[in-house]
Amino acid sequence: MNKRIFLASPHMSEEGFELEYINDAFSKNWIAPLGENVNEFENAVKQFTGAENAVALSAGTAALHLSMILAGVGRGDTVFCQDLTFSASANPVAYVGAEAVYIDSEPETWNMDPKALKKAFELYGKPKAVVVVHLYGTPAKLDEISGLCAEYGVPLIEDAAEALGSEYRGRRCGTFGAFGALSFNGNKIITTSGGGMLLCRDGEDAKHALKLATQAREPFPWYQHEEIGYNYRLSNISAGIGRGQMKVLEKRVQRKREIFDIYSRELAGLPLTMSPCLEDTKPNRWLSVALLEEGCGVSPTEVIEALQKENIESRHVWKPMHLQPVFAHCRFVKCGEKAVGEELFSRGVCLPSDTKLSDGELLRVAEVIRGLF
Repeated sequence: MNKRIFLASPHMSEEGFELEYINDAFSKNWIAPLGENVNEFENAVKQFTGAENAVALSAGTAALHLSMILAGVGRGDTVFCQDLTFSASANPVAYVGAEAVYIDSEPETWNMDPKALKKAFELYGKPKAVVVVHLYGTPAKLDEISGLCAEYGVPLIEDAAEALGSEYRGRRCGTFGAFGALSFNGNKIITTSGGGMLLCRDGEDAKHALKLATQAREPFPWYQHEEIGYNYRLSNISAGIGRGQMKVLEKRVQRKREIFDIYSRELAGLPLTMSPCLEDTKPNRWLSVALLEEGCGVSPTEVIEALQKENIESRHVWKPMHLQPVFAHCRFVKCGEKAVGEELFSRGVCLPSDTKLSDGELLRVAEVIRGLF
């Protein structure tokens, strides 16, 4: 059987930067969720993104959960959340006892539709927060979305889990909202095996996030707690991996974009299009996604099964939140007769985008897909 081709898997630096920092932590016995690696990983992310504050956490979901708390979201509140996304964007709304209103996508970026967002404000009034996602590393329409949030006085939370290295008009994604969440899960553009980062504009929010992430212990000579805390801090070992990964991040982004360009070239002429983006934006192309034309005679399932027969991993596009059984009771706002997110889910395929793949392996993927037509 042919060598397995993965959708996206961890890619450690060829230079061994990660091991250097891990071994340093072992030699100094800094194995706890604090230490030089944690501090320097936060500094590296701040320098790269331009964020004013960064707090290293155990997961991107933890960053979104703390964002909810810092934004004052609580039981019975409403949060406007992007509909087409992974459930990790939506779950923290439930963690704090709030109710999500899901906002449909628009076709130019596949992200939250500003027109549907405005409609949601008109229908349901002022929410406690808005959660926008940069799907597959493609920046959303941030001018319009952040403008609406400013107009209504609502904090914007950016789920930039898939968008480290993406730019919107020269500025890094994750730094436009009051809060931004990054993920370093094993399939992300860089990884700490599991981990995340909360980006904050306000220094006091960052201090509060750090306190909450370390069980909300008060500065007393004994263990005193005046609010609910969480065990969300990133370990010094995982942060060492992150420090090493930051040194090759630019290379990883470059390769992701090359992969997208190869698919765009090799699949040209077929009844499909690659995921779009706005002018003045630079997606990191975390995953290369193809959208099959309606009525082309081939379904995403057929593409996925054909690739699987060749030992190649691929995936469906995220299933929209309003179609998920666990969120079926939530409200959903769209502008057109058809939901854009539903169309994308029904016709989209995520193609292998592993940065370790050779050009020849990418051509092998393209050949299988061409053979279906």
